[in-house]
Amino acid sequence: MLLKSEYNTIMNHKKVLRFMNKYNLLSKVRKRNPYKNIARATKEHRSFSNILNREFSWNTPLTKLWTDISYLYYNWTRAYLSILKDMISWEIISHKVSGNLWLNFVLETIRKSKDKLSYLSIIHSDQWWHYTNPIYSNQLKELWIIQSMSRKANCLDNAPTESFFWHLKDEIDLSNCKSFEELEIYIENYILHYNYERPQWSRKKMTPVQYRNHLLNLP
Repeated sequence: MLLKSEYNTIMNHKKVLRFMNKYNLLSKVRKRNPYKNIARATKEHRSFSNILNREFSWNTPLTKLWTDISYLYYNWTRAYLSILKDMISWEIISHKVSGNLWLNFVLETIRKSKDKLSYLSIIHSDQWWHYTNPIYSNQLKELWIIQSMSRKANCLDNAPTESFFWHLKDEIDLSNCKSFEELEIYIENYILHYNYERPQWSRKKMTPVQYRNHLLNLP
């Protein structure tokens, strides 16, 4: 995709593989997302609070979003990343890195995105204690955001956020970070790369920002 879009060179995957074999180039193989097969197999009833209910078929960016948290390991230390991801473009709308699991960094992720969201946008999450906390729910209400949540022990709706976390951890080596400040820079740079430079097969081979602008008829 990048060869075609950036260098106007058409080359299929078999030719790329031949070059890789010739020059002994290796690429990490990402494990298959287990949630995809589970999602196809199960049609179980969803709880009332799950407003999203795995309905991803629409074309308006910034109206339905996922939020989630993941662990980050660097220099024998653990940190945490909170993200807000658009469901249609897959753009990471906002993020926050924290050295602890206190509620504030999740609230900050939402606050940073408030000027980008549409009126009555839906934000979907799993049932981590952050998202069931009344302070979090009240903040969404104040911003006129609708809260949606997966039923307990079944986070199929949030699988795409897990996919982003897997890509991040596969594609950058966080063990090289020597400080929390350096970790923040690594994450910031990767998210910029993901949003603006990394094309997605399922988004018409566009980057998330390109796909968002395409849907909004923006240049």
